[in-house]
Amino acid sequence: MEIEINELKSHLKKGERLLGLDLGSKTIGIALSDILLTVATPMETIKRTKFTKDAQRLLTIIDEQKVGGLILGLPKNMDGSEGPRCQSTRQFARNIAEKTGIPICFWDERLSTIAVTRTLLEADTSRKRRAELVDKMAASYILQGVLDNLSHN
Repeated sequence: MEIEINELKSHLKKGERLLGLDLGSKTIGIALSDILLTVATPMETIKRTKFTKDAQRLLTIIDEQKVGGLILGLPKNMDGSEGPRCQSTRQFARNIAEKTGIPICFWDERLSTIAVTRTLLEADTSRKRRAELVDKMAASYILQGVLDNLSHN
């Protein structure tokens, strides 16, 4: 069920968390909020295979972590328009919505991977280590943007 960010809090039960996803063509970065909805923490990166297997891992996390909503980074073009990557993200959302009854929101993720990569470069992180971290950190960056937005509304 797709909803707007400003409707999200009314759909969450006390103690439920949010799960942030950075969908790539080869990986899915995952971040988890705390139960107070203030801090996003990078969790893991799934190497994408088939949707069914990827969805099963997400459903396990949703169940184990008491997740009440999904935040998907929406990879808009720099001019704000939506291209094929946005269509793919929206299709993923429709497919995962069929498997879970929790609300799904989109968050403009323009520049999130670039910002995270810059941070990792400034921290002098090796190329191999950056590759391991960037997706789940981008998911955390996306989710933190939503959490910050929710705290001001």
